[in-house]
Amino acid sequence: MNKGTIAIGCDHAGFHYKEMLKAELEKKGYSVKDCGTHSEDSVDYPDFVHPVADAIEADSKTLGVLICGSANGVAITANKHKHIRAAIAWQREIAELARQHNDANVVCIPARFISETAAVDCVNGFLEAQFEGGRHQRRVDKMTSFC
Repeated sequence: MNKGTIAIGCDHAGFHYKEMLKAELEKKGYSVKDCGTHSEDSVDYPDFVHPVADAIEADSKTLGVLICGSANGVAITANKHKHIRAAIAWQREIAELARQHNDANVVCIPARFISETAAVDCVNGFLEAQFEGGRHQRRVDKMTSFC
């Protein structure tokens, strides 16, 4: 049973975690769109973030997972896209709250700072949580830039 599509991307620092998370997601029944990178060779993370964000913008039911050393670069890049709300998570509750309160559609994992187990827990929490709407919708509506 297909539980939905997850677009996943990383830089060289996140490659190992991406491969591990991709296998976990496929085991759980998700369709995974792998946007790269495909090795530990040094790369520029925006080259892999933009395809993840584009996949989500093309299909609002798609969610994203991005991984780099600190998660900062991938989060900043993803959030340049108008319809992306990317959140850095280093523990499950942070990932859950990003979905519940901020309607995040991308979770960003800091591979150099959390264990594989914690990364899986963050992604699972992110995917299992649902946006609560209500007062949070009002706040999400105010996130779009006025520039």
